[in-house]
Amino acid sequence: MTDQPSADPIIAIATAPGRGAVGIVRVSGHELMPLARALTDRELAPRVAAYGPFKDAGGSPIDHGLALFFPAPHSYTGEDVLELQAHGGPVVLQLLLQRCLLAAAEINPASGGARLARLRLARPGEFTERAFLNDKLDLAQAEAVMDLIDASTEAAARSASRSLAGAFSREIHALRDGLIQLRMLIEVTLDFPEEEIDVLSAPDVRDQLSNLQQALAGVQARARQGALLREGIKVVIAGQPNAGKSSLLNALAGAELAIVTPIAGTTRDVVQQTIQIEGVPLHVLDTAGLRESHDEVERIGIERAWEHIASADAVLLLHDLTRLNAPDYQAEDRRIAATLAERLSRDVPLLHLWNKRDAAPGPLLSGDGIALSARTGEGLDALRQRLLQVAGWQAGTGDGVFIARERHLQALARAAQHLDAASAHLHGPAPLLDLLAEELRLAQNALGEITGEFSADDLLGVIFSRFCIGK
Repeated sequence: MTDQPSADPIIAIATAPGRGAVGIVRVSGHELMPLARALTDRELAPRVAAYGPFKDAGGSPIDHGLALFFPAPHSYTGEDVLELQAHGGPVVLQLLLQRCLLAAAEINPASGGARLARLRLARPGEFTERAFLNDKLDLAQAEAVMDLIDASTEAAARSASRSLAGAFSREIHALRDGLIQLRMLIEVTLDFPEEEIDVLSAPDVRDQLSNLQQALAGVQARARQGALLREGIKVVIAGQPNAGKSSLLNALAGAELAIVTPIAGTTRDVVQQTIQIEGVPLHVLDTAGLRESHDEVERIGIERAWEHIASADAVLLLHDLTRLNAPDYQAEDRRIAATLAERLSRDVPLLHLWNKRDAAPGPLLSGDGIALSARTGEGLDALRQRLLQVAGWQAGTGDGVFIARERHLQALARAAQHLDAASAHLHGPAPLLDLLAEELRLAQNALGEITGEFSADDLLGVIFSRFCIGK
C-alpha cells in the first residue's frame, strides 16, 4: 500500500485551506510528549486543553492557542496525537508546521528524538488509515468519515454519522456471525463423516440459511438507500428552445440560476445545480434547446446536451403546451422523443413534462406525463415525488439508513449470489456438502471486504488516497 514505514510520525494541517478563526496542526506518532514540550515549554496533561504560546526555536511566540495531547491508545489514530489549535491564517499554520518539523529533528535522542527525527508530512487520509490499521475503526467506518465530510444534505450527514458510529458494521458483523454458525454446522459433518451426522435434514440449518438470506436482503435495501443519499442521481432537462427548461431549473432550485428570456437559444451551455428532495440529492442540469442550428456556439451547447443526456440517470423531456397546435413544433417534438428513446438505456427513465399549464388552460393530459407550470409552481410537487420514485427512494426509511458506497453494494450483491448458490446446493436432489460450505465461505469473505477483514492493500490505498490531507 505504501513505501513509507507506518511507524514514522506524521504531521499535517487538519483544517481546510484558506483563512479562518481557528486552524489545527495535527501530529500522530509514538512518544510525542518531547515535541509538545519543545513547542509549549510545559508537560501537557492527557486530554486537557492547555492555553499558551507556541514558541519558535528562539523562544519567541509564533502564536497563542490551545494544545491537546491524546496518549496512545486513547486517540483517533491509536497512537499519541498532538493537536495545536492556533489562529487560522495560512502563514501562521505553515510557521507552526515548519516549527514542529524542525523541533522534532532537534530533540535529544534520549528524549525520543531518534523516532521524532523521522517526522514527515502526512499523505491524504493517513490519519484515518492509521486508525483503521490500529483497529480504532473498521473500513466501513473509516469511509464514513469522508462521507460525513462530503455530505451534501442533512439526511446524508445523519446516515454517514450512523455508519461512523458502527450501525452498518454491526449489521455486517451480525450476518458474518450467522454465516460462521452455519458453516460450523456444515463443516462438522465434513470433518466427522463416520458419525453420520445429517445436518442437511435438520430444519434448523434450512431456517438459518433462509433467515440469513432475508436479513441480507434487508441490509441490501438500506444500503441502496444510503448509496442514494451519498451519490444522488443526475437529472437532465431536455427539450426544444423556449420550452421552459431554465425556468424549471430555477423553480426546482428556488433561485434564479439560469437566464430566462423569450429569445430562443438563450441557454448555450450546461447549467447545473444540486437540489435536495426529502434529503436525496438530485444533480439537475439545464441544457441547450435541442434543434438544428447554424450558430457554432449553440451547436456546441447542443452537442454537450446530448453528451449529458447519454450519462443521465433520468431525463425530463419538456413540452410546451402553448405550441401543441403548431405542426412544425409537434414534428420536432416527436423527432426529439424518438431520438431520446433510441439513445437512452432501458434503465434510464424518460419523463414527459407538459409545461406552461397556466398559459394553456384546458383538460389535463392523460398518460404518465406531468402537467405543470414552472412559472407558478403548479405541478412541481408531483414532479418532485415522481423524481423520488424514479431515484428509488422509499419514504420513511431515512432514520434507519446508513451511508453506503458502490463497492459495498457490489460486495453485498456477491454475498447474496453465494447464499443463493448455497441454497440451491442445500435444496437440490443430491446436496453437495463441499460446495455448500464453499459458497458460505465465499459469502463470508464478500461481507468481510466491507469492513476490511479481507481487503487487498491496493484497495486500501485507493480508498484512503481520496481523503483530505490531515484526515
